[in-house]
Amino acid sequence: MTLRLACLQAPATDHPDGSPDPAADRDANLAALDAAAARAAADGASLLITPEMYLTGYNIGAEAIAALAEDRFGASAQAVAEIAIRHGVAVLYGYPERDGAGVVYNAVQLFGPDGVSLANYRKTHLFGDVDRAAFAAGDDLVVQAELGGVRLGFLICYDVEFPEAVRAHADAGTQLLLVPTALMRPYEYVPRQIVPARAIESQLFLAYVNRVGVERDFVYAGESRVVAPDGRELAIAGEHEELVIADVDLADLTTSRAVNTYLRDRRTDLYGASAVTPGARA
Repeated sequence: MTLRLACLQAPATDHPDGSPDPAADRDANLAALDAAAARAAADGASLLITPEMYLTGYNIGAEAIAALAEDRFGASAQAVAEIAIRHGVAVLYGYPERDGAGVVYNAVQLFGPDGVSLANYRKTHLFGDVDRAAFAAGDDLVVQAELGGVRLGFLICYDVEFPEAVRAHADAGTQLLLVPTALMRPYEYVPRQIVPARAIESQLFLAYVNRVGVERDFVYAGESRVVAPDGRELAIAGEHEELVIADVDLADLTTSRAVNTYLRDRRTDLYGASAVTPGARA
């Protein structure tokens, strides 16, 4: 079973202070997403992945985020669903989600190629003031979906830097972990060292999709990549806007787990509370 995925390493979205129309960049990002989906489909990809907070930008300020936040099935979601249908490609995109109580979350949503929402995940580990000033933390660590016979899981940026979060996905059966991110310099060690380590230690495929460019005082690091469970880099981007393609073959996962027996050899009887895996939720 093989799934071809396209990772959109997108440019930063910066709303100038005092911009009269903060929705303008969101509309431009939707147009860029449509173009990227067309390219992904032409390359034979079944799934397109965007960075964290793709629709609006990430480091744009809490007030701008609150103004742009939408319901999970709001107007932007409908536009993304139409893009997925038009190009026959599943789309995972980052956006600010406002729930019924008015709380805002840093979220990602997956639409299938038929325009049906397959999953919605809210970032559980908030990073610094940039997250805490704008978002509430999500409470569901393991969110999963099926696509093309592959069990997908979702984390966002800082989440992947906690080994417990990735291991919880491995225990719940995730085969391909999708991690939209907005990683800035000087934290390039995350894609270079932490991401491959997480894929190896938890024996799963990991797609880490970042931004490039500048938003206020953040300079994004790029270096998006797809890593196999044996640590091989199936695709890697540089420091510029790019669409990278990778094939995830589940046969490689079976082979890797036969050689690397971390999951089987664990002494969970010694780990105490860390051995408890949250239940998977779709």
